[in-house]
Amino acid sequence: MDDELRLIPNLSIDCVIFGWDEGVLKVLLRKELIEYKNIVHIEWKLPGNHVGMNERIEDTATRVLKEQAGLENIYMKQFRVFSDLDRLRRREMDYRWIKKNGLGEDRVITVGFYSLVNLLNFDSSKLLNVAEWHNVNEVESLIFDHKEILDEALKKLKEDVTMHPIVFELLPKKFTLTQLQQIYEVILGTRFDKRNFRRKISNLKYVVSCNEKQYGVGHKPPSLFRFDAKIYSKIHQKNLDATA
Repeated sequence: MDDELRLIPNLSIDCVIFGWDEGVLKVLLRKELIEYKNIVHIEWKLPGNHVGMNERIEDTATRVLKEQAGLENIYMKQFRVFSDLDRLRRREMDYRWIKKNGLGEDRVITVGFYSLVNLLNFDSSKLLNVAEWHNVNEVESLIFDHKEILDEALKKLKEDVTMHPIVFELLPKKFTLTQLQQIYEVILGTRFDKRNFRRKISNLKYVVSCNEKQYGVGHKPPSLFRFDAKIYSKIHQKNLDATA
């Protein structure tokens, strides 16, 4: 650790990094080997770290993304503070592990951030060798209260995708309407009628046709679309002005 980076022992950041990979919503987890009662257990946790004395919490989250996942300039949002008194003591095994390794105090408050990344463009060479992508729906338990943090991040993601066009952070720059429908269905845990979904998307002026087809598929190639951030910003600003 950098000698100049003095950490605040009672304040940390945990990052829920969501990735989209061939129809599966994934989350990045770090593997920890925890010895308890003479047995080495393989456990998983969210990427995170303590806040530096001279850092804003946003700076810490940015540092965690870069150092532990090699990620920069991706979507990142603070969603909740976790301050339960027993958050480090949910399991005796976890608590003994952090005390033995001097990784935390009895009371640590953590701020949760979630991020979105398209795994098609992800450079795995910068990923820590103890970090792996997991299907969100297959994560059963994590150390401390990290499963609760993950569940709350997923809950917030579901709320946000209905209000803001953040799903495009998970998709490639050029995508099909089938891919767009699938990502909404997976995140929201529901199914949409194909015709109705496409009719609604056709009313979104910021979903723009690329006038291209998706090639390399074994059927009639579908049309490709893209998200136009400039058009969205103009529409969003116009709507804000109308309500002012």
